[in-house]
Amino acid sequence: MPKIKTRKSAASRYNVTGSGKIKYKKQGLRHILTKKSSKRKRKLRRLGILSPVEVRKIKKLLPYSF
Repeated sequence: MPKIKTRKSAASRYNVTGSGKIKYKKQGLRHILTKKSSKRKRKLRRLGILSPVEVRKIKKLLPYSF
């Protein structure tokens, strides 16, 4: 069987942890930061973990990461 190509756009956005969860960087921390509260910006700094429903979609885009 031929190899499956990895979607590079997805590979740059998502990383797989050792336990198999998918982490990503949250949106909204690039510009127009003056109107956002410090609490909101602090929470946006944390990494997000994808829900199991979304993981199924990403598994098709990253075939060799699981």
